[in-house]
Amino acid sequence: MAKVAFLGLGVMGYPMAGHLTKAGHQVTVYNRSPGRAEQWLNEYSGRCCATPAEAAAGQELVLICVGNDDDLRAVVSGPEGVLSGIAAGCLIVDHTTASANVARELAVKAAEQGVGFLDAPVSGGQAGAENAQLTIMLGGSDAHYHQVQPVIAAYARMQRLMGPVGSGQLTKMVNQICIGGLLQGLSEALHFAEQAGLDGEAAMAVISKGAAQSWQLDNRYKTMLAGDFDFGFAVDWMRKDLAIVLDEARRNGAQLPVTALVDQFYAEVQASGGGRWDTSSLITRLKPTE
Repeated sequence: MAKVAFLGLGVMGYPMAGHLTKAGHQVTVYNRSPGRAEQWLNEYSGRCCATPAEAAAGQELVLICVGNDDDLRAVVSGPEGVLSGIAAGCLIVDHTTASANVARELAVKAAEQGVGFLDAPVSGGQAGAENAQLTIMLGGSDAHYHQVQPVIAAYARMQRLMGPVGSGQLTKMVNQICIGGLLQGLSEALHFAEQAGLDGEAAMAVISKGAAQSWQLDNRYKTMLAGDFDFGFAVDWMRKDLAIVLDEARRNGAQLPVTALVDQFYAEVQASGGGRWDTSSLITRLKPTE
């Protein structure tokens, strides 16, 4: 069993840290809003600290799940950040969905102190975190991956090392490209079915057994038909992720016309007040909810 710190107790990090305690690890938590950490302590065993540096002191692993590049920099290398408290020979594992560049940047800073770094974004959403069914894509060294593999198994159903630092974030970008396109296609299919006078639910039940099957179809068509979007992965978060994708594409020369268009559609959903709706709310552009 490992001594670990988990920094960031949002909708993903909160249950992920909980699974670590259930697996028998010694867990120390930190959250920017202290009340969230206190709530976590009332539900799980462990301890909390007031700063990332304090939380990182004496740990073998420091796991992080925060909002964006700036949040990650602040937690790792800012005043009272992880690098102010962590010891040489330890390992930082970042579960934030962030840019590949910030992963490489922080890996260099960590290495200067003899600290390892893995970028390890996750897919599976809040339900995946709560049910320990996350997919984790990692970037870093093989040795560091084997060190962390048995620990993150507490909340992962699938994990794989994709290459050097930054590769995990690049793979998460591939994931978000797919999701955006799938949800737009599903939105148009449901809209078309309704306009054509078909039973949308029956149509989805049929095509879900053929080549059109996907996780998004299986898990979202009923809520989309019902106009229920008050759950899941928020449009605001998806737009943050797609901004990272499109920025990386400008650097590597990838052509992403559909992804760019879907990002514009999500901007319309935000403008209509749907920033906190699930990403399946793309369909509201075609048939506004009542």
